[in-house]
Amino acid sequence: MHTRSPLLDEFARLTTGAMGLAQAAGEEAKAAMRAQADKVAVELDLVRKDELEALRAEVAALRAELAALKTPPKTGTSRRSARPQDDAG
Repeated sequence: MHTRSPLLDEFARLTTGAMGLAQAAGEEAKAAMRAQADKVAVELDLVRKDELEALRAEVAALRAELAALKTPPKTGTSRRSARPQDDAG
């Protein structure tokens, strides 16, 4: 025979409610901390990691392009540009 105790039911209900309240308070505290951290990052003029990585990739590409422009041309290739001919020939 299984009996139900109203006292245990009430205790279980209160415990469940307290756990939900604690979880909600934890989420709210986390959101408040994140907002405060974002505010500090803005005040210190910090950048996000993804923005920094994008900038690093762009700088690497520009350095490679600059290095390619600085290399001397191979011997045997003509750098002379052909002049366009006019109607007279």
